[in-house]
Amino acid sequence: MTETLELLQQATNLLAVVSCADRSLFSDDDLCALLAAEEAAGRLIDGARAQTAAEVDERSRCELGSGGLSMKHGHRKAVHFIEQVTRVSQAEVCRRIRLGSAIRSRTTFDGAMLAAAHPSVASAVADGSIGVEAAATIVRCLAQASRGSDASPDRLDAAEASLVATAQNSSADLVAGVARLWREALDPDGAEPRHEEILQRRGLTLGRERNGISDIHIKADAQTRALVQAALADSTVPGAVPRFMSEEDRIRGTEFIKVGSDEIEVTTDTRTREQKQFDIFVGVFLAGVRATHSDDASVRTTGSVTAVVTLRELADGVGVGWLDGVLEPIPASVVREMVCDAGLRLTVLGDAGEPLYQGRRERLFTAAQRRALSVRDGGCVGPGCTAPPSWCHAHHAIPWFEGGLTNVDNGVLLCPAHHHALHSGAFELKMVRGKPLLRMPFAWAEWIPAGRTRALGLAA
Repeated sequence: MTETLELLQQATNLLAVVSCADRSLFSDDDLCALLAAEEAAGRLIDGARAQTAAEVDERSRCELGSGGLSMKHGHRKAVHFIEQVTRVSQAEVCRRIRLGSAIRSRTTFDGAMLAAAHPSVASAVADGSIGVEAAATIVRCLAQASRGSDASPDRLDAAEASLVATAQNSSADLVAGVARLWREALDPDGAEPRHEEILQRRGLTLGRERNGISDIHIKADAQTRALVQAALADSTVPGAVPRFMSEEDRIRGTEFIKVGSDEIEVTTDTRTREQKQFDIFVGVFLAGVRATHSDDASVRTTGSVTAVVTLRELADGVGVGWLDGVLEPIPASVVREMVCDAGLRLTVLGDAGEPLYQGRRERLFTAAQRRALSVRDGGCVGPGCTAPPSWCHAHHAIPWFEGGLTNVDNGVLLCPAHHHALHSGAFELKMVRGKPLLRMPFAWAEWIPAGRTRALGLAA
């Protein structure tokens, strides 16, 4: 295949000339044409790199042992060998291998050639009509949808063809949104397990301190991202009064302007957007740390998130809802849980997409009501739970969106884990004369009083 290498070397030499061209000498029209041409060339080379990385990975399979390509060069895994040769990150190598494996032709044990797993994507990447970012998104979403109840081979092929057509004329971000819609249509029951998988990947990592600064890396699910995003947006809107500004920043941004014989003090927020967001995050975090036990986190407003869901999906707890500003949908069952807590505005749609009603503030339990629940329940009423009241959500026994009242007789304290378990059907709860009863479908045949000592002695 020396001809391919020779052609690539010629192309590299030509691209070196293009790279050295002075862009400031181009007219506006020529600069725009150059932008499009460079991207077209980049799509071709990106696709070629993905296929080559996948081929190297195939020839480095562990079952080949010392005869594997990477082992011949002293590397146990192909990803490390490719990283050494290309000098790119391991994450980038893995992305190339994943995409290349989906779009390369495959060989069976008897030497027969099989078409690529995603032939439409493979063809579009090969001719440079779509980029690797859009291609990887299409492949990922179709793989997630492949186990769905409506994911027949014909429908998967139709989805792939439709998404490739979209990618040929739209940005990668728009393709990602359309791909998610296809995924939900092909696998309507998949949102729940996907959300559980996402929750398992959540985490916070504190990096090492370097020159007085430490990196804090957070992996957040859709619900957490929406809440943080809402808190930041509320405080960084143009013209808003600066929040959580330190005295040093306030002094730095203060100046005195002389108007006639008077001097007027003017304060300008000189912080960058990143600094404002950091100060807001720290301010909200410290507010939570310093909060009194009587003011539970679920009744403090640090930002509002809008959740959109259809009435049918909200009532059944099956399907998906969409959080304002977040691309990844969440299960309708999670929206039902969030309705019990603060920081959420609920918009319910009919089957035709028409708004039916919007959330009311009356769904939130007051501080006095929460104190009454704390006295009655003693903390989480979940089976065997010892979580104190300050850890708990105030849950509506009769759901608020089904007309349940926000009062003590319809409220009960549940820790986040048991709140989720109740909505998942792990146990049942009902109120009798203002006191909670529990039943475990597979353990307890009878309803028993819930809570720690305060609910005992209930006459059924």
